[in-house]
Amino acid sequence: MSESKEIQARFELEVYPKRDITLVRGRNARVWDSDGREYIDCAGGHGTISVGYCNEAVTAAVHAQMQTLTGCSGTFYNDRKAELLELLLSIAPANLTRAFLCNSGAESIEAALKFARLTAGKTDFVCAVRGFHGRTFGALSATFEPKYREGLSPLVPGFSHVPFNNAAKLASAITDQTAAVLLEVVQGEGGVNIGSREYFETVSQLCRERGVLLIIDEVQTGFGRTGKMFACEHFGIEPDILCVAKGIAAGLPMGATLCSDKITVAVGKHGSTFGGNPVMCAAAIATIQHLVSHNLALSAREKGAAIVARLRAAELEVVREVRQLGLMIGIELKTKAQPFLIELMSRGILALPAGPNVIRLLPPLTIPDKDLEAAADALVFTLGRPQPQRPSAD
Repeated sequence: MSESKEIQARFELEVYPKRDITLVRGRNARVWDSDGREYIDCAGGHGTISVGYCNEAVTAAVHAQMQTLTGCSGTFYNDRKAELLELLLSIAPANLTRAFLCNSGAESIEAALKFARLTAGKTDFVCAVRGFHGRTFGALSATFEPKYREGLSPLVPGFSHVPFNNAAKLASAITDQTAAVLLEVVQGEGGVNIGSREYFETVSQLCRERGVLLIIDEVQTGFGRTGKMFACEHFGIEPDILCVAKGIAAGLPMGATLCSDKITVAVGKHGSTFGGNPVMCAAAIATIQHLVSHNLALSAREKGAAIVARLRAAELEVVREVRQLGLMIGIELKTKAQPFLIELMSRGILALPAGPNVIRLLPPLTIPDKDLEAAADALVFTLGRPQPQRPSAD
């Protein structure tokens, strides 16, 4: 065991299943471990490394801001925060006009839940089976998967879960106490399940007719990942609240809750000491500018289509279905995914699970074609072999 592994194993609470490598360096879509081994990273920091590791524009922006002002609480106005807010809302759906800046996806969800209750004067939320929204108590209450919830009851009351892509079930769950419906456009952790246009059109209409707010969770799908700046644009959805994080700041901790004019929150009802930190704002500004100037949403569409075409053409017996929107790809297998993830890692490819039977790919949107082709070759080779017998990996 390396010194870093030994120290981390000794002192860190064991809340993460670990893979047996120590990552020490990254550049664009490649990372290196402490032994000098090189990997093509199709996990991308769980989708956070939108514009690649150590992106030069982001690095320069962070360096400059670190030499200027490193902190500024919400009590004061700040130039970097103002610049980010204006830029962020300029790329968001047109009905979203205000934003709250925070530090993570779970914080974005927590803010949305509070804002919805404060605005609606109601308590309940309708969410989806297999939906994932985070691990803090409010976000966890909205999350469906029992394994994340076990041993943590009582959770926040007022949350119900109905089958995804089933508008009739959702309609029946809305009551006179429903403050909001909370959904992902693509269920990332739940298996890369993609909502249909018809479903979201019906959900949007239901929310309007019944006076219920619509919260869309784009923590994983935002910022070009799905081939649009935001996944809700694929279906013409205009959420009352949009939750974003992951891809916003090239791997640095940043999130935001974007709101329409319907949302009203009084002074003092919410806050965050580090939310809108000027260094993180500088990183987010540079990230968004890079996404826009390099048209990385279009690139995600093209690259995602290319790798999926390669996988489907291989007609792999172990693969049940390939689901994809941009560079968000789920490969559902007829068996457990974890042994294949370890096998892929041994071949220099990092990928993620999405439930027990799905391999999930979330590479940087800047991944070069040659790296994407190498990853596709490794996937076809690995999935075309008999199931490897290896330890599990997350």
